[in-house]
Amino acid sequence: MPLIKIDYDREQAVEYAHKWAYKRNPQYYDFSNIGGDCTNYASQCLYEGCKIMNFTPTFGWYYISVDDRAPAWTSVEYLYRFLTTNEGAGPFAKDVLMSEVMPGDLVQIKFNGKSLFGHTPVILSANNAKNINDIYISAHSSDCDCRPLSTYQNVNEMRFLHIVGARQEERE
Repeated sequence: MPLIKIDYDREQAVEYAHKWAYKRNPQYYDFSNIGGDCTNYASQCLYEGCKIMNFTPTFGWYYISVDDRAPAWTSVEYLYRFLTTNEGAGPFAKDVLMSEVMPGDLVQIKFNGKSLFGHTPVILSANNAKNINDIYISAHSSDCDCRPLSTYQNVNEMRFLHIVGARQEERE
């Protein structure tokens, strides 16, 4: 079936981020004690903004249960790879400059001494960000809501993901 592009509901994603910043949605497993919950939380926010999963085994983006989920749902690097290469169902994104991010987009952080990106906060506000002092985020693992991005310590690198939209099967 052909796919059609749909808009990403940024307001819904941000509203969900605020609602669940300091607690856990019981529909999803809490990964806090087994590697961190940040990308699980970011995926939940993304899902709230598009309501479409990609059920492609291994390389998709979906969550049915703790034992039946795609690696991209909970892994920083796999989520990045899925969003930036996805041509199928579900959300898709592109790398952008900090000044191009919008509420509902994601930032991924690589901390000093790490070879991989290890944290995925959700952007709540950016207002044509000129520097990281202008960006406020919400995240799990170190739970926060409306945290200035500039308050993260020991950061080696950041990458910004603009959610372009999502694709779903065309309904007749």
